[in-house]
Amino acid sequence: MGQQFDIRRCAVEGAPARVLIVDDSVVARSVLARMIDGTRRFMVVGAVPDARAAIDYLGRNPVDVVLLDIEMPGVDGLTALPDILAAGRGAKILVCSHAADEGAAAAIQALALGAADTLVKPGIGAFGGRFAEVLEDKLRRLFEPAPDLASQPFVRQGLAEDYDIVAIGASTGGIHALSQLLGAIPASFPLPILVTQHLPSSFMGYFATQLASVSGRPCDIATDSMRIRSGRIIVAPGEAHLRVVRTSVGIAVRLTRERSASGCMPSVDPMFQSIARVFGPRALAIVLSGMGRDGSEGACDLAAAGAQIVVQDQASSVIWGMPGAIAAAGRASAVLPPDEIGRLVASRRRAN
Repeated sequence: MGQQFDIRRCAVEGAPARVLIVDDSVVARSVLARMIDGTRRFMVVGAVPDARAAIDYLGRNPVDVVLLDIEMPGVDGLTALPDILAAGRGAKILVCSHAADEGAAAAIQALALGAADTLVKPGIGAFGGRFAEVLEDKLRRLFEPAPDLASQPFVRQGLAEDYDIVAIGASTGGIHALSQLLGAIPASFPLPILVTQHLPSSFMGYFATQLASVSGRPCDIATDSMRIRSGRIIVAPGEAHLRVVRTSVGIAVRLTRERSASGCMPSVDPMFQSIARVFGPRALAIVLSGMGRDGSEGACDLAAAGAQIVVQDQASSVIWGMPGAIAAAGRASAVLPPDEIGRLVASRRRAN
């Protein structure tokens, strides 16, 4: 398996992360290589013009990141993405393409297939400046150090055996994990599922469509006062936090726009905090791949209310920041890959 890049290790040893560029434009390959080699944390070890060449290269050379264009002759980047992911043996894929514009179906498809993140590639004459800064930041964020579990070992909570609602929080790498999780739940699963995924508003329409397709159940973008109904998925809109409130006619959505502790919009914390108040021990919360600590404060409220919290394991996470922070705090009832979390959800029983 290719060596996993750790910024903490590189700071000591001076070993930059290895990047493979996959782009049919020789000019784009050259410009991107100069930008990446101009950083201290990353270096280009290969640049190839198409997906087949990328898979061949990855079969012979370990890399840490694949910078992948979508629009290429022959096999396009989306079609080849699963094979590139497999050939990369742990390498993270950053899609860099004109087709990855905000709201574009291609961007959500790439994330659902396992890309770690997407970036809009500018025209040939518009490289440099702000784009170079964004590219380096996107690459750096892919290697956020994982929380240290040594001081706070994983603790399983002894809790009740079933629940009435599922609430899922996710960020970078979360769309692929969500697809795996929902794919393991039968379409007949009766409980409501709430999702807060860090995405801008322009992505939400296609994101909801993607989740409906994967899960085989209706998926709505949350609106204020929307009733929470059995057998449906509700996703937080890009411009508001999704909360739940108890009304005279049942449980409903309340959208709010205050600044969250994590700085995220939407944030997982408000959703979890309201779930803790309304459902208490009858809730199942799930935290999937994502950078930062969003969800940690809400997880504290959930744990105090007797709810169960299940987090994605480090091995399957693109970034283990959000799930790792909850595991490190001893609040995770189970640490599992997404498909196993899906099977746990489907069983309607808590982790033992």
